[in-house]
Amino acid sequence: MAGPEMSPRERVLAVFNRKPCDRVPVINPTSLATLESMRLANAYFPNAHLQGDAMAALAAVGHDTLGFDSVTPYFSVHAEAAALGCCMDWGKPDSLPRVLESPGGEPDDFVLPPNFLDRKPVKTVLQAIKALKKKYGAKVAVIGKVIGPWTLAYHLYGTADFLLSVVLEPEKVHRYLRNLAKVPLLFAQAQFEAGADILTWADHVTADLISAKSYEEFLLPVHQHCNKQLVKAGPVILHVCGPVIDRLDLFCQAGFEAFHLDSRNDASVAAGIAGERLILAGNINNPATLLGGTAADIKEAVHYALDGGIQLIAPECALPCRVANRNLMEIVRAAHCWKAV
Repeated sequence: MAGPEMSPRERVLAVFNRKPCDRVPVINPTSLATLESMRLANAYFPNAHLQGDAMAALAAVGHDTLGFDSVTPYFSVHAEAAALGCCMDWGKPDSLPRVLESPGGEPDDFVLPPNFLDRKPVKTVLQAIKALKKKYGAKVAVIGKVIGPWTLAYHLYGTADFLLSVVLEPEKVHRYLRNLAKVPLLFAQAQFEAGADILTWADHVTADLISAKSYEEFLLPVHQHCNKQLVKAGPVILHVCGPVIDRLDLFCQAGFEAFHLDSRNDASVAAGIAGERLILAGNINNPATLLGGTAADIKEAVHYALDGGIQLIAPECALPCRVANRNLMEIVRAAHCWKAV
């Protein structure tokens, strides 16, 4: 850490530019929305998923009240799926949306609608990003988010059916991914143009669901292609829930600037694999540490992650809505008082 005090945005971007910063940045690559924050912003789920002003107001609490160096307005993983025809339950203030019914279909049937960016769930995210960029300018890092083609296939075709195709109909899976990759690419470019400084690319290729070999065969080439298209747009953070140590080397080959990992992956082990190839963000446990832990537990987790090599401290994934805001502010305090050994 070095130099005069930076703005939150300068601090975050310094890490991506491999430059020193004044203190450890604390970011939120996924959802930071809590019930307390909804009350503070007067912006509640499900409206905050579908109204741009409510989405922006709720995201702003992450910086204005909690002290994070970034704001992230996309609180679920369902905007693209809803815009592409999935029947949705948009949830309640204390629960996230879920797909009730998928449209299904064959891979070659998929057509990206020409008005995709104008469909409400997608347009809402773009409106919120524009509002946040107008509010913060160059002060706070604005992080957008897209859902990658693998996760999008779960939503559109059903998780079980899609994973069965990985085994029984591999060529169909290749066609699904090639076609669906058009969606996050278009949405990512639109978010950068709307004012996002950084983008989270969520693609749930965890070891709980698929092998590292399947990732290498099916999705790695797609990720490499997409990152080549986005290289001039801005930094992209890959997000994958669950254990991923066995495929982290492959993620390093995919072209992402950073990886957001959860607490089932030890920070020091991950850092040993990633080396200088991939910036690591995360990996503070949500349910045990942030929902049920004490201030001491949070400080210990943050310092353990930083000692292990995490460069951007963050909750490991979208927060349970009942996490107390004081625990999120404790992440910031713990990061600020950490001293590199």
